[in-house]
Amino acid sequence: MSGRKKWQFAFVQSLTLARIVLVAVFLVITVIAQKPLGARAFTLAFAAMILSALTDLLDGWFARRFGVVTRLGGYADPMVDKVFYLVTFPTLVYLAGIAGQERHAQLLLGLTIVFLIRDLWVSLLRSIGAIYGVSGAANWSGKLRTIISFPSVCLIYYFLQAPRDWWLQIHELVVYLLEVAALLINAISIWVYTGRYWPSLSKELNRQDESDREETDA
Repeated sequence: MSGRKKWQFAFVQSLTLARIVLVAVFLVITVIAQKPLGARAFTLAFAAMILSALTDLLDGWFARRFGVVTRLGGYADPMVDKVFYLVTFPTLVYLAGIAGQERHAQLLLGLTIVFLIRDLWVSLLRSIGAIYGVSGAANWSGKLRTIISFPSVCLIYYFLQAPRDWWLQIHELVVYLLEVAALLINAISIWVYTGRYWPSLSKELNRQDESDREETDA
């Protein structure tokens, strides 16, 4: 790898890792700062959240533009995505709870659980699919889920924490519709990925059954 390529590779990887730093800044400000957040604290936390989300687009774009798409990047990018969601979704549940929005917190908790279960289930399916040579590339449901999830998280945070004297306020109905849509797309994604990897899963289950019978006969 030439010196220029090394610099370009390092730049792309730095963008990916920057998501962790930015989401950590968001978390620290949101949890530690006095409630309700002042305009400066909210602006910093919200900017860190948005920049963290944007780096998900930028690192992939630069990797393709520079021609430094690597296996490491392919593994690191989804891992960092998971860190973003593991931090932001529980934080949103916490914020809704301390704001006295019990029903909203319950809906967010349900969304968080479904979101994380979907990630774990799809990771398992991809691992089984890899045994039988099935591609682990994201399909339309995974891409649609990403398109919906990043802006939804940002808008929900804005709804919960933006100073009440700001002229731009998001109606709660918009927030609830976004959360229901996110729940639906996660459920659809679970269904689509299960169908995609079902042949591989069936083969693996049948192979295990045959192995168990051989051990019994022996």
